[in-house]
Amino acid sequence: MPPAYTANDLLTLSRGYMEARVLLTATQLDLFTRLADGPHTAADLAGRMRADQRALTMLLDALAGMKLLRKRDDRYQCPPDVAVHLSAHSAASIVPMLLHHAGLWDSWSDLTAIVRGNKTAREHAHGPRDAQQVAAFINAMHVVGRARAVHVADAIDASQAHKLLDVGGATGTYSEALLKRWPQLKATVFDLPDVIPIARVRIADAEILDRVRLVAGDFYADELPAGHDLALLSAIIHQNSREQNVALYGKVFRALVPGGRLIVRDHVLSPNRTEPRGGTLFAINMLVRTAGGNCYTFDEIRADLEQAGFERVSLLRADTTMDGLIEAYKPAK
Repeated sequence: MPPAYTANDLLTLSRGYMEARVLLTATQLDLFTRLADGPHTAADLAGRMRADQRALTMLLDALAGMKLLRKRDDRYQCPPDVAVHLSAHSAASIVPMLLHHAGLWDSWSDLTAIVRGNKTAREHAHGPRDAQQVAAFINAMHVVGRARAVHVADAIDASQAHKLLDVGGATGTYSEALLKRWPQLKATVFDLPDVIPIARVRIADAEILDRVRLVAGDFYADELPAGHDLALLSAIIHQNSREQNVALYGKVFRALVPGGRLIVRDHVLSPNRTEPRGGTLFAINMLVRTAGGNCYTFDEIRADLEQAGFERVSLLRADTTMDGLIEAYKPAK
C-alpha cells in the first residue's frame, strides 16, 4: 500500500515551486557565476547589477538557507561544490538547462487553461533559434546525459552491429558511449543544420571523430541516411504524436538494412499510465509544450512500431528516469 498523504505532506508538495523559483531566478540573474570567484555583499551586487537591494538581499538569504550559497558577515559566496554545476564558467555547467527550465515556467503556468480547453500548447520545437543559446543548451545536454549514455551503451548488445544511425543525436553523446563500448562500430549522427557544427567540435574533443559521420537534416521533412544495421531514437518520441512517430519509425525502417535493429530510449509508461512518476510529469511537459507530444506505454510503442513494419518488439529495460529501452527489428527478408 502506498503511504497515506497527510495535510502537511500536501501543503509541502504545493510549496515545491518556491525553492524551484528561487533557484531559477538566481540562475537567470547569473548570481552563482558572480559569486563563484569570491564573496560579495548584497549592496555590492545590487550596485553592479543595478538591482533592488532589498529584494536581492532577501533572495540571497533564501539561497543561503537552501545551502546554495554561504553567508558570512553579510558577504555571500558560492561554494565550489555548487559552482561546478551552476557557474556559467564551469565546463560541467548545467546553467543552460536551468535557463531552459526557467523558460518552461511560463508554459507550465498555462496548464490550467489548457486542461480547461481555453488555451493550446505553446509550440517551441521549430521556433527561432539563437546560435549561442543553441550551443549552450546542446552542450549542457551532453553534460547531464553522458553518465546515462554509458549505462545505455552497456545495456545494448551491439557486438554484431557495424553502422549506427543516431537520429536527432545532438552532439553524439550516445553515439560516443556506444562507440567506446563497441570498437567495431561506426556512427552517423543526424541532426539539424545548426547542431552539426556544435557536434563536430564536441566529438573532436572525444577523439572519435574518425568513426563518426555527421549529417545535417530534419527528420520531420527529410529521409534518413540509409545502409545502417543499428538505429537509435534517444529521447525523441515523446515530442511527437503517435501518428508522427509512425512516420518517423517508417523513415528509420527504410534507413536500416534487412535484419537491422532499432533501439528506442524514452519514458515508457506502465499500462495504466501512472508510473514512473517522472514519466507522468514529463507527459504534462509535452502537453504544455507541444501540439501532440506525450509519453507512451510499451503496448502503444509496440503497436506503432509494428504499423511501420518492425517485428520482434521487446522491452529491454523498464523505465525509471527516461531510461526505458525498447528494441525492434526490420525483417531479414
